[in-house]
Amino acid sequence: MAYRIVVLPGDGIGHEIVPQALRVLERMARRHDVGVTLEHALVGGSAYDATGSPLPAATLAACKAADAVLLGAVGGPKWEGLDYSLRPERGLLGIRKELGLFANLRPAKIFPQLVGASSLKPEAVEGIDIMVVRELTGDIYFGEPRGVTGAGAGRVGVNTMVYTAPEIERIARKAFEVARTRGKKLCSVDKANVLECTELWRNVVNEVARDYPDVQLSHMYVDNAAMQLVRWPRQFDVMVTGNIFGDILSDEASMLTGSIGMLPSASLGEGHAMYEPIHGSAPDIAGKDLANPIATVMSVGMMFKYTFGRPEAEAEIEAAVSKVLDSGARTADIAAKGAPSIGCAEMGDRILAALG
Repeated sequence: MAYRIVVLPGDGIGHEIVPQALRVLERMARRHDVGVTLEHALVGGSAYDATGSPLPAATLAACKAADAVLLGAVGGPKWEGLDYSLRPERGLLGIRKELGLFANLRPAKIFPQLVGASSLKPEAVEGIDIMVVRELTGDIYFGEPRGVTGAGAGRVGVNTMVYTAPEIERIARKAFEVARTRGKKLCSVDKANVLECTELWRNVVNEVARDYPDVQLSHMYVDNAAMQLVRWPRQFDVMVTGNIFGDILSDEASMLTGSIGMLPSASLGEGHAMYEPIHGSAPDIAGKDLANPIATVMSVGMMFKYTFGRPEAEAEIEAAVSKVLDSGARTADIAAKGAPSIGCAEMGDRILAALG
């Protein structure tokens, strides 16, 4: 059996980090006797430039037929003047919606070699290992009504936060299952004291919790969660929250680890999956061989765990990254001030060498 993987470099540094991740994918697939076939396609701004759509029909069809998607990044100032329906980010949102990718798993784990690169004190971040489980297909990003109406001083912008009980239940179950494989602690983040939508969220999570008596459940308002992530991040094991809160909190968590360039993610649905770094397209450094490919490489590790069922391969990839960091190699985003750094391609070379 060969797994079909659709590769979407996207925009900006996506064209530099994805090739490095593919080298690791192909090396590990041979080592673990996993058959893979690769199909490249367009998404985001590059797709708009070529076809007039950020998500061409051919790309969507390929993604629907695939076992997994590997994405680089989308977006950039070049396309900011487009109508919202044509912006690069609509391509990404469209894939998530059309493939039913409802659960976004974003690990924030600090490598001990990078404790000094975090913006927090070492004693606050040492040992951080957090998994943020973010609901991905509902909430304010997809709710109706939406849009801007009226003219002049009478203009009104509307976005609607909507969740149904079944949407909340399925993401809660995913989070409880993830927590069972880790420290058996789950913190559900909401704003139930103000937003009725998230009051429903809390109620449904409590109902689901009855089926997971072995997992310790707690609740936290999102503003407090944001504060606690920088005050005492080690208190968290697994966090589950809605789409917009998860978007913000997972980026905040990423900075605890030293750089957003270090964090992978997996977006999972029923029969489909997409793997991508959590950072953007970084147009300011695109084409300069300055990008950090580690998040994309570790996203491939998550692919081995969740799509191929080979968690040992993920562990090998993480160990190789750790070995490279032990050697002192750093891309610019994780290098100490004034210290030498290496480029994207060389970091890929060193990870491959560490894999053996």
